[in-house]
Amino acid sequence: MPHELYPFEGRRLDLDGLSYHYLDEGTSSAEEAAAATPVLMVHGNPTWSFYYRDLVRALSPTRRCIVPDHIGCGLSDKPGDDRYTYTLARRVADLAALMDHLRLATVDVVAHDWGGMIASAWLLDHLPQVRRVVLMNTAAFTMPGSKKLPRALWLARDTRLGAFVVRGFNAFSRGATHMAVTQRKLPKAVRDAYAAPYDSWANRIATLRFVQDIPLDARDASYAIVADTEARLGQLSDTPVLLPWGMKDFVFDHHFLERFVALVPHAEVHRYPEAGHYVLEDAADALIPLIAEFLDRPDARPSQNPS
Repeated sequence: MPHELYPFEGRRLDLDGLSYHYLDEGTSSAEEAAAATPVLMVHGNPTWSFYYRDLVRALSPTRRCIVPDHIGCGLSDKPGDDRYTYTLARRVADLAALMDHLRLATVDVVAHDWGGMIASAWLLDHLPQVRRVVLMNTAAFTMPGSKKLPRALWLARDTRLGAFVVRGFNAFSRGATHMAVTQRKLPKAVRDAYAAPYDSWANRIATLRFVQDIPLDARDASYAIVADTEARLGQLSDTPVLLPWGMKDFVFDHHFLERFVALVPHAEVHRYPEAGHYVLEDAADALIPLIAEFLDRPDARPSQNPS
C-alpha cells in the first residue's frame, strides 16, 4: 500500500494471544493533550482503520486519535473460528480491553457501520468517560420494522453460495469500494487499500462473520446485546450526539436515521443527499470539518436538529 495513503505507525495489544492492531496518532505534548479530548474511531465491515485516514490526518495535529482494527480486520490477526468467536459480544469486549489498556479518562467517540453498534454497546457502559459521540450510517438498535434486510446481505448471511462468493472472491470488500460510494469513483489505489487485508480465503473470515452475525430476531446470538443497547439509548440525553448521514446508503438508509432520531431526539442531524454508505469518502470535504467543529465545541447541552 502506498505509504502516503496510510502514513501511520500502528501499535499492538495482545488479546489472549491474538494481535490487535490500533493507531495511536496525535499530539504527545502534555499541555495539548490536556486541552483536547482523545478521539476513539471505530470502523465497521468490510472496512478497517484505513476508513478514518483523512479524519486522523485532520484531527491528529491537536488531538490524540485511537483507531483499532477489529480482530479479523485490517492489520489485526485473522484467526479461524477455533481461536476466536466472531460475535458482537466479543467485539465489545475487545474494545473494552483496549480502552482499559489505554486508561483514558475521557474520550470522544466516532463510529460507522458495525462500529456504531460496537461503540454504542461499549459507551453505554462507560458514559462518564464519554464526552461527545458521532455516529455515521450505522445502527444501535434492532432492525427497524419498516426495513427489510437487503437481498445482497441476505445472500451472504444465509446461503452457502453467498458465503462462498464473499470468501472466495472478496466480493464484500471489493464490491463495497464501488457500491458504498456514489459521488465519485474511488481511485484504484484507495480501492486496493480497502481490500488489501482481505487477500485470501482465510483472511476474509471476518467480512463474512460480521454479516452472519447480523441479528434479526431473538434466536440470533447478538440480538440480546442489540436490544439492550436500544433500550438504553435514552441515557445519551446529556451527551452531545452528531448523526451525519449519507442518504444514498442502500443498507443504513433513512429508516435507520429516522429510528435514531426517535431514540436520540436531541441528536444533531446532517443529511448528505448524494452520499452513500462510505459517507467519509463521499462527503469528506464537508463532513471532516463538521466533525472537527463538533468535537471542538465547549461542553454544553447540544442544540436541536439543524437539518
